[in-house]
Amino acid sequence: MIKKVNSNVSRLARHARVRKKVSGTSDVPRLCVFRSLKNIYAQIIDDTTGNTLVAASTLEAELKGKNGGNCEAAKAVGELIAKKALDKGIKQVVFDRGGYVYHGRVAELAAAAREGGLEF
Repeated sequence: MIKKVNSNVSRLARHARVRKKVSGTSDVPRLCVFRSLKNIYAQIIDDTTGNTLVAASTLEAELKGKNGGNCEAAKAVGELIAKKALDKGIKQVVFDRGGYVYHGRVAELAAAAREGGLEF
């Protein structure tokens, strides 16, 4: 019998493979994306200390009214994370797509963060 591979297990394997190479420092932190069916989350992380410097998601008060599972909400999260990062003095990051395909919501978030002023 052929057993179906769990897609989240495959995603976690891809994420681990990418994380071997992609790491955030205090100078250039890592912009990590996580998406669920209903929401999308973004964090800027300094991996040397293990601290989250900036975080944004569709669960925040200013984005609460929008549908979290669509591209418009992902674009709003990208703009918000860029604004928060620039307020903290972070201009350059490395992008960690979290094992997801760079398409749809993940690509919209990245494009909005670039338009907001982040460089990656």
